[in-house]
Amino acid sequence: MKFVDEAKITVRSGSGGPGAVSFRREAKVPRGGPDGGDGGAGGSVIFEVDPNLNSLLEYQFQRNHFAKNGEPGRGQHQTGSDGEDARIKVPAGTLIRGEGGQIIKDMGESGQFLFLKGGKGGKGNTFYKSSVNQAPEKAQKGLPGEIQELTLELKLIADVGLLGRPNAGKSTFISKVSAAKPKIADYPFTTLTPNLGVVRYHDFRSFVVADIPGLIKGASQGVGLGIQFLKHIERTKVFLHLVDMSEMNDVEPWESYLEIMNELRQRDEDLKAQHGYKPLLNRPQVVAINKADIVSDEFMMKTKKKFSDNGVDVQIISAATGQGLDKIVDLLAEFVFQPENSNE
Repeated sequence: MKFVDEAKITVRSGSGGPGAVSFRREAKVPRGGPDGGDGGAGGSVIFEVDPNLNSLLEYQFQRNHFAKNGEPGRGQHQTGSDGEDARIKVPAGTLIRGEGGQIIKDMGESGQFLFLKGGKGGKGNTFYKSSVNQAPEKAQKGLPGEIQELTLELKLIADVGLLGRPNAGKSTFISKVSAAKPKIADYPFTTLTPNLGVVRYHDFRSFVVADIPGLIKGASQGVGLGIQFLKHIERTKVFLHLVDMSEMNDVEPWESYLEIMNELRQRDEDLKAQHGYKPLLNRPQVVAINKADIVSDEFMMKTKKKFSDNGVDVQIISAATGQGLDKIVDLLAEFVFQPENSNE
């Protein structure tokens, strides 16, 4: 299924039905009086989190979501039926933005949100009966509904975000530690959509890992695909930064690490004024040098020393063979399951 993380839609609540102007007319009842019923209320616009959804794909094709209008009132004091609500199901982590880009609601992991309430139904002429007006011939029209244009933006909810340049081994890693089966090949940019994997941990616990498509130099400024997916790491509690140390890599491991860190730094700079934004560079980060199975011990130690000399503690792993993965999972779990992690 195609992954879509942004969509523009138009929503409208229903208008209230008009009240009825009616008079009771029955044999042998000369003074039946008014019996016009009230109009039904218009349907509301309600957003609901659906745990079975992981994309906004359907809203690329279905952009209008209108609730039904309330039905008119009828004689014999019959109230019109209420209009059917427009229930919009979205994936967990969807942001609802108004026309100006402001966040109206952050749809978390569950729940629903009443966005636009339907218009009230109009009163029938029975409502206007009084001692001085025994036969009112007026009724209310019913209140109109509201219409708004919105942008839905999906930010994946995951505990761990995988960082790394293209071909760093993120897809291989997630396939080894979870049941996810992403596309894997030995060339860059195989991952064109984020992949989520659930890692089963001790004592029946689990956490979610997001494999974010590879970032490259300049991603935060629109180069490559990275800028489209940087937003998906903003909710994560901890990062796992995978660095390709294979000698076939066109970028030296330390420089590769710095490239990604600079993209995070630029992202923080661009969004620092945004209310509630939590800097990416402040998140806990586990750094792992990958592909230990295809490099010499000498090159491996030289690479590890380069990181250590610059104050970065690293783990040496091979996602392909499984070397060191148990320790990585343990380290990530420490951050995921610690009592409080504000990510400040």
